[in-house]
Amino acid sequence: MVTAEQIRSRQEKIAIVGLGYVGLPLAVAFARRCAVIGFDIDQHKVEQLRQGHDRTGEVTSAQLRENPLQFTTRAEDLAQARFIVVTVPTPIDINKNPDLAPVRSATISVGKALCPGSIVVYESTVYPGVTEDICVPLLEQYSGLKCGADFTVGYSPERINPGDKVHTVDKIVKVVSGQDAATLDAVAGVYELIIQAGVHRASSIQVAEAAKVIENTQRDLNIALMNELSIIFGKLGIPTRDVLAAAGTKWNFLPFTPGLVGGHCIGVDPYYLTHKAEEIGYNPQVILAGRRINDGMGKYVAENTVKKLIRAGKTVKGSRVLVLGLTFKENVPDIRNTRVIDVVRELREYEVEVLVNDPVADAVETRHEYGLELTTLEAAGPVDALVWAVAHRDYQALSLAELKALCGNGNGQAVLIDVKGCVAPAAAEAAGFVYWSL
Repeated sequence: MVTAEQIRSRQEKIAIVGLGYVGLPLAVAFARRCAVIGFDIDQHKVEQLRQGHDRTGEVTSAQLRENPLQFTTRAEDLAQARFIVVTVPTPIDINKNPDLAPVRSATISVGKALCPGSIVVYESTVYPGVTEDICVPLLEQYSGLKCGADFTVGYSPERINPGDKVHTVDKIVKVVSGQDAATLDAVAGVYELIIQAGVHRASSIQVAEAAKVIENTQRDLNIALMNELSIIFGKLGIPTRDVLAAAGTKWNFLPFTPGLVGGHCIGVDPYYLTHKAEEIGYNPQVILAGRRINDGMGKYVAENTVKKLIRAGKTVKGSRVLVLGLTFKENVPDIRNTRVIDVVRELREYEVEVLVNDPVADAVETRHEYGLELTTLEAAGPVDALVWAVAHRDYQALSLAELKALCGNGNGQAVLIDVKGCVAPAAAEAAGFVYWSL
């Protein structure tokens, strides 16, 4: 079995399978200490990385230059490595069931190149049992090797926070696991080469898988509570954020806020856990209730936009609304599973003309994923309302006067829908906006 010392001394290589928001920062971190192969099926992405450009913005050109990796799209090159880490995405399908196709595909590629003495570690978020019950049989089938005798597996859940330059991969405690004690020691030793914050040894692979999936489930439920409170307080005419500010003065009050819950983790991972729960005959209630609330927030924002348009003296049908921000998170170009799209689609149901601006989203990817054409602020023309959906720094640099200048279409007041609560309500109203926030 490959050892951490062999990796450290560069006698053996590490391969990272999947070079996205999780895999690339991990590959760069390992490249500071080890020989690393970075594999991805996206030829264009790999060419960009070879040229020193990371489209996700997680890794700088300098970091790519200083920590050279062997980038490849050839799955057979994985045979050069004895420690292989799988970091491919785990989305959900249209019915909100786990879509394990990327994990299965990556596992088949790894299996075809797998050599005796290797360790395969999965970082992709899955429900308990996927590594051993689904991935191991595929590795055995396509390699002709026997797990436990010829190779072993581990699981170490990713904890990457896109856009976060403080809590980087090396500064976050890493949960590690292995199918046996020797594998656990090896996996822990390899990650300890780069993780300054240290590692936590989980008692089993399934424990590590479960730990990952509940991290985001917990966050999802807390945000769902804030969203439900926001709906209640909205009906009572009480400013939600004032309530949270007051309650937050207690030492043990958790600082969650209402909002659109998208992205590839919080809005997805709970469905992996509920799928497994239903598979074993348990009908989860609290988790799915939180999901229903959060999945309905785009519609709620759109409905309140329509109400404010009416209050401002606007005709809803044919009104022009500019949505500021499409990505699932501020200052990050990732548009996967963004719930801003729910706002856009719901407004269009009211026959509103919706324009979308985002300074960091990729226009080609946006067109392919959602059929949307991004517009510039200059080209948008005068609009009736702004839906400030994502708190990009570019938008936060705009004054209320500059925001107001984007409006001015037709009669009535301008409307500002401040989803993230970036503007003081009194200041917005003083600037002449009809204002609303969660």
